[in-house]
Amino acid sequence: MMKVSSVDEMRAMDRAATDTYGIQESLLMENAALGAYSVLNSEIGIRGKTFVVLCGLGNNGGDGFVVARKIHSLGGRAKVFIFGDPARYKGSAQMNLDIISRMPLEIRRVETAQAIRSDIAHCDAIVDALFGTGLARDVEGIYAEVIEAVNAGSKTVLSLDIPSGVNGDTGKIMGKAIRADYTVTFGLPKRGNLLLPGSDLCGKLFVTHISFPPLLYESPELRVEINHAPQLPARDTSGHKGDFGEALFIAGAAGYYGAPYFAALAFLKAGGGYSRLASPESITPFIANKGSEIVFLPQKQTRTGSISYENKDALLGVCEDMDMVIVGPGLSLNEETAQLVRELAMQIEKPLLIDGDGITAVCKDLDLIRNRQAPTILTPHLGEMSRITGRGAREIEEDKITTLQQTAKGLGAIIVLKGAHTLIGLPDERVFINLSGNSGMATAGSGDVLAGTIAAMFGLGLDVTDAVRKGVFLHGVSGDLASVEIGEDGMTAQDILEYLPRAVMMDREGLLDDLYTGATII
Repeated sequence: MMKVSSVDEMRAMDRAATDTYGIQESLLMENAALGAYSVLNSEIGIRGKTFVVLCGLGNNGGDGFVVARKIHSLGGRAKVFIFGDPARYKGSAQMNLDIISRMPLEIRRVETAQAIRSDIAHCDAIVDALFGTGLARDVEGIYAEVIEAVNAGSKTVLSLDIPSGVNGDTGKIMGKAIRADYTVTFGLPKRGNLLLPGSDLCGKLFVTHISFPPLLYESPELRVEINHAPQLPARDTSGHKGDFGEALFIAGAAGYYGAPYFAALAFLKAGGGYSRLASPESITPFIANKGSEIVFLPQKQTRTGSISYENKDALLGVCEDMDMVIVGPGLSLNEETAQLVRELAMQIEKPLLIDGDGITAVCKDLDLIRNRQAPTILTPHLGEMSRITGRGAREIEEDKITTLQQTAKGLGAIIVLKGAHTLIGLPDERVFINLSGNSGMATAGSGDVLAGTIAAMFGLGLDVTDAVRKGVFLHGVSGDLASVEIGEDGMTAQDILEYLPRAVMMDREGLLDDLYTGATII
């Protein structure tokens, strides 16, 4: 388990370290720089090399001063460049500037980007200590020019806490941002270290707890963490298909053959035992021709080829014997079918996963979700999340984690906000950041495979919350395995589907334990 902090939460931890535990700010700064220095030494080497250290006016700059001192101590050459008036430094940052000013280090105040272009071009590596996580406005002027110069070069870059220009809470690029090869973050990873696009700029991420007690960095008040999914229960060697879960998929409509197929077959490919598919009678033979392992329940259909409302009672009867019900993949937006979905959501007493068109249907009356007694899982993409919340996609993007926390709590549902680094939100406001997966998975049908994978994890014996976490994780791993073999361009949902058994096998054998950790603890 690795928690992830917001900027404000980290500030509170800093205060608690000082006020409650008596750890002086100067010691925290020393420990932060020690972590960065150790990464420099192990990943790049220090002795005999020249480092450009870019220092802003806050404590991030102070961290840079300590790193420069340690570079000097190990026989490297540190050239320190200060952006702004050095008289503005306070506390530990000022103290460490005073210390290095007594040493034979080159320390210069930078007035123009041009003044240090030659130094950047002729150094061995760059230490980015410009902004840290407290950046609140877009990077402009000399800062933007220097960042462009660093990114245009070929020098190895290590950023302190977060690449300068990346928002610490959202991962948003604030105008311009450093592209680092390594980042050492302090205390805990910040949200911006792990959310895209910022996470792509961190390079290899390290974290040092800077002598914080575990009571701080493992606090239950920290509600966000990396999705380190729990282990699957061992398979019962004498089990039959019913022992590995029974799921009903209510899915499909005229013209939507793929979604029901991918969802229902993914359940089996990920280890589930018995997959039933209720789809319109006219399309069922076509799906059966490709997915013959599925058990089919052909449904009466509307004039437009979607599932008719008159199937309601029969479907409710089938649901009574299921472990989980999945509603929505490829259902269409037919209003009669949407009404069926809403009434089923009210009356199904088993764990219910609602995806795709099913989400659109229940958005007309979200009290249906709030009033459910059994667990509910919603798996929206950003557009569907916009319909659930009534907020614009851009507004959600500005702070996805807070939006997810509020919505999951308000609906009493588990919400999987699909996308790059999928987020899993629980009703208790915990959020898990998933790190498996790649851009090749942004393809039609991928979300349907996810729905079936989550259901399979529940069928294999995990509780609902853990099943969601494991399903999201293994779905991403399957996509990553596919990308290794065929690349991300042209990946299809069928490819993700085919790699699911291998992903589950690797997980059971412990081959994924050291992957997707998010950060290396030093």
